[in-house]
Amino acid sequence: MSKGLSTLDLSRTALVLGDLQNDFLHPDGAYGRGGPASPEIAAVPSRVAPVARAMRAAGGWVVSTHFTLVPGRNGEPFISTHLKSVRPFLKKGDFAPGGWGHGLVDALKPADIIVEKVAFSAFYMSRLEWVLRKAGIDTLVFTGIVTNGGVASTLRDAHVRDFSTFLLNDGCAAFGIEVHETAVEALRPVTTVLSCAEFLDAITPAAIPQ
Repeated sequence: MSKGLSTLDLSRTALVLGDLQNDFLHPDGAYGRGGPASPEIAAVPSRVAPVARAMRAAGGWVVSTHFTLVPGRNGEPFISTHLKSVRPFLKKGDFAPGGWGHGLVDALKPADIIVEKVAFSAFYMSRLEWVLRKAGIDTLVFTGIVTNGGVASTLRDAHVRDFSTFLLNDGCAAFGIEVHETAVEALRPVTTVLSCAEFLDAITPAAIPQ
C-alpha cells in the first residue's frame, strides 16, 4: 500500500539505500575488480545523495541494507551455487561484515540504521522489520541496486508487511536499461513510482534548502 506525499510523516519515513556498498560501486571493490560494469548503476549514489541529505534535514530516517557474504571456517565465505556460477570473481574478504567493501559508499554516509542481508530481499532472515517497527517507521522510500533484484524483492516484501512504499525510479538501476524499466513497470501495482526530483520537491519545504 502507499500513502500520498501530502500526508507523509517524515519522522515515520525511511529512505532505503539498497546495497549501495563499496564492493558493488567503488573501483577498488569486488565488482570493480572483476564484475560487470554499468554506468547507470555507477550514477545512482550521486542522484540519491541529495535525497538522503534532505531526509536527514527533515527528520526522516536513512536505512542502508548491505549484501553480506557470511564468513565460515577460516574466513571463507558461504556463497550459493547460483552466485558462484554468475559471479566467479567473488573471493574471501568480499562483502565481509565490518570490512571496507561491505560498507556504504562515502557519498551516502551516514545511515541511521544498517542491516545485513543474505538474499535478494532485505527482510529475509534479517532484523530489518524488527528495527523498522521499533523506530516507528511505517513508510519506505526505495533506492538502490539492482532494480530487478534486491530492490524489487525488498519492496514487495515491504508491501505484504503493510508498509507504505515509494520507488524512486532514477534512484535505482540495473545492469541494463530495459531490465530496469521492466522491473519498475512490474512494481507499479504495489507502489508509487516517482523521480528523485519529485520526491525532493515534496519534502524540501520541511528541509534545509539543497
